[in-house]
Amino acid sequence: MNTILDLSPKEALKHFFGFDKFKGLQEQVITSVLEGHDTFVIMPTGGGKSLCYQLPALMLDGTAIVVSPLIALMKNQVDAMRGFSSEDGVAHVINSSLNKSEIAQVKSDIVSGKTKLLYVAPESLNKDENVEFLRSVKISFVAIDEAHCISEWGHDFRPEYRRLKPIIQQIASVPIMALTATATPKVQQDIQKNLGMMDARLFKASFNRPNLYYEIRPKSNVGKGIIQYIKANSGKSGIIYCLSRKKTEELAELLQVNGIKALPYHAGMDSHQRSSVQDKFLMQDVDVIVATIAFGMGIDKPDVRFVIHHDIPKSLESYYQETGRAGRDGGEGVCVAFYSPKDIEKLEKFLQGKPVAEQEIGMQLLQEVIGYAETSMSRRKYLLHYFGEEWDEVNGDGAGMDDNSRNPKEKFEGIEHVKLVLDTIKSFKEMHKAKFICNVLCGVKNSEVSTYKGHQNEFFGEGKEEDEKFWNAVIRQMVVRNLLRKEIETYGTLKITDEGKAFMKKPTSFMLVKEEEIGETDDDGELLLHKQGGGAADEQLFGMLKDLRAKTSKEKKIPPYVIFQDPSLEEMATQYPITIDELSNIGGVGKGKAVKYGAPFVALIKRYVEDNGIERPEDFVVKSAVNKSGQKVQIIQNTDKRIPLPDIAKGLGKDMTELLDELEAIVSSGTKLNIQYFIDEEIDEDSQDEIMEYFMGSETDSIEEAMKYFDGDYEEEPLRLMRIKFMSEVAN
Repeated sequence: MNTILDLSPKEALKHFFGFDKFKGLQEQVITSVLEGHDTFVIMPTGGGKSLCYQLPALMLDGTAIVVSPLIALMKNQVDAMRGFSSEDGVAHVINSSLNKSEIAQVKSDIVSGKTKLLYVAPESLNKDENVEFLRSVKISFVAIDEAHCISEWGHDFRPEYRRLKPIIQQIASVPIMALTATATPKVQQDIQKNLGMMDARLFKASFNRPNLYYEIRPKSNVGKGIIQYIKANSGKSGIIYCLSRKKTEELAELLQVNGIKALPYHAGMDSHQRSSVQDKFLMQDVDVIVATIAFGMGIDKPDVRFVIHHDIPKSLESYYQETGRAGRDGGEGVCVAFYSPKDIEKLEKFLQGKPVAEQEIGMQLLQEVIGYAETSMSRRKYLLHYFGEEWDEVNGDGAGMDDNSRNPKEKFEGIEHVKLVLDTIKSFKEMHKAKFICNVLCGVKNSEVSTYKGHQNEFFGEGKEEDEKFWNAVIRQMVVRNLLRKEIETYGTLKITDEGKAFMKKPTSFMLVKEEEIGETDDDGELLLHKQGGGAADEQLFGMLKDLRAKTSKEKKIPPYVIFQDPSLEEMATQYPITIDELSNIGGVGKGKAVKYGAPFVALIKRYVEDNGIERPEDFVVKSAVNKSGQKVQIIQNTDKRIPLPDIAKGLGKDMTELLDELEAIVSSGTKLNIQYFIDEEIDEDSQDEIMEYFMGSETDSIEEAMKYFDGDYEEEPLRLMRIKFMSEVAN
C-alpha cells in the first residue's frame, strides 16, 4: 500500500507521537496493515491497541474508518489525535449527535484529504447517505474496534456488528483490521468467520497482567467493606461496578456521605452528564466512579489503582475487561469482586424468557463466572486458561498475585457426599432444584418435601449431619465441575450430565473445597449483616450490651428484640458508637430507636472504651445515606392518606411482598408507620389481639417461628402486617 511519507514504522512513531519504541506486538501489527493484509489483533486493555490503527492511518493515503461502539470512546480518541496534530481535521467522528453544519465540515475535511481517521458507530455506517459518501472518497482500511461485539459468545454482543462485512464491501475493497481486548478461542473464530477473514494475520498478546491482584470476597456488609478499603487507600483513583443504575446512585451517595469524592455513571444519564463525570475523573476532581459496565471503555486513565465489583458480572470476558482498567501504567492494580450465590440467581432470572440458544450461551458464560468465584486454584491461572493461555502458577509472571495463591483454601475428600447427591437427584427422576434436594438430605419436612413425598424417599435425612449450606456448596461445586447442570427453562432443575453418570458408574476421588461463609444480599443487593456471635465483635462488650438490653426489656415490659436485635449489638461491639448520632448509623437502629433507647447503651460503651483504653475505628463508623429507600417518603405519605397497600405497591411497581419489605425497613429504622386502617380491613379484632399478644411475649420476631406457633392458623402476610404494627407502636 502507498504510504504518504517515506518513513519506517519506528520513524513514523517518533515523528507523529514522539515515542522511541513500540510496545509488545504493535510494530508487527502495524507492518501487517501497511502491507495490506487483513489483520486480527487480540490485545488486553492497556496493551496499546489504538496505536495499531492510528499510526498506519497517518502513514497511508486516504482516510481510515474506525468502527467503534461508544460515543465516549470515540470522543476521547478524537481529542487525543488532535492533541498530537497541528490540524484539528486529522480525526473526526460521525454520529447522531452532530448537526448538519458539523456533518458538512467533516465531509469537507475528508474530501480535502485532511482527515486520516474517521470514527463511526455501526449504526451510522448503516445509513445509506453515509455509505454513498464514503464510496466517493479514498479509504485506506477499515478498523473494527471492540470486535467481540460481533460474537454472540462475546460479553457485549451487538446485532448491528454482524452486518458490518456487507456494508464494508459496498464502500470499498480494502483490508479489514479487527481488534479486541477479550476473546476466547470460540469468540475469535466467530469474529473471523463473520468478517470473512479466516486468512487474516493473527496477533495475540499475552492476557497476563502480572501487576493486577485478584480477590473474591463473600458479599457480606459490602458498603462498609468498600468504604474501609477506599479510606485506607485515600486519594487513589478507582472504579466500582454495579449491575443496576439504582445501585450505582445509592452507592455513590453512601460514599459521598462518608466523605469520599465519588460520582455515579450510567446509561440513564444524558451525554452531557456522562461527559462531565468522565472529565472530572480524568482531571482527578473525583476519586471514585460508581458505574454500570458502560464506563471505562477506551478511557485513557493509566493510574486507576482499584476496580471493585459490587455485583459479579455476567461473563468472564466482562470481568477481565473491567478489571483491565486498573494499573494500565504497570503500577498497582487491585481487583476485588464481591460474590453471593444470590447474584447468580438474579442473573439466571434475566435469562428466562429469552430464546433458547441465547439462554444456553448465557448459562454457560455464567457457569464460568461461578467457577472463577468458587475455584480454589490460582485465579490468574483460571482466567488465563479461559482465554486459551497456559501459565505456570509457581514461576509465571504474576505468581502469588491472587487471594487463593496467598491463602490456599482447605480441601477434603468428597466422594461419598457427591455419590449421595447424585443418587438422591436420580431417585427423584431429576425433577427438582437444589433447595429441595438439600432439604431432603437434611431431613427437613416442609410443605414442598411433603407434596412430593420426599419424607418417604430412601435418602431422606441421609445427610443430616451437615446443614443445608453445606449441601448447597457441594451441589454448586458439582455444577462447576460439570457433574450436574441447571435447566433454565424449568427455573434451575438439576440434571445429571454424562460426566455425572460416568461418576455414578465408577466413583473416583472428588476433592471439595471447604467454603467460607458466603454472605447473603437482600433484593436490592444491599447487605444483611449475618455475623456469627463474636466474629470481629468485642465479646466482653457484647455480653454487657446483652445484659443491659435484658434489663431494659424487663423495665419497659417489652421483648429484648424490640429494643435492638443481636446483629445491631454485635455491630455496636465492633464500632464502639459513643453518641446518639453514631448509634443511629448502626445497622437496624436508625434515628428513632437511637433516641428512644440509645442513651444508656452509648453511656455504657463510652465508659467501657475509657476504662479499657480502646482506640475506636472512627473512620469506619459508616454513615447511612439519608432515605436509603428513595420511596420511603412516598410510602409514608401514602399510608398517611390511608391508601390501600396493594394500590401503593402497584404505584411503586412492586408486589405486596416487596412493599412489606419496604415497610419493615422503615419501622426497623425507628420511624412510626400507621397501617391500622388496612389491617382493620384484612384481620378481625380478636386475631389482631392474639397476634399482638404473641409478639409481646415472644423471644423472637421470626415469622417462621410465629407460623409454627399458630400451626397454620395465619398466613405469612397477616403475621408480617401485625409485626410491622407491633414494631411501630412498641419499638418506636
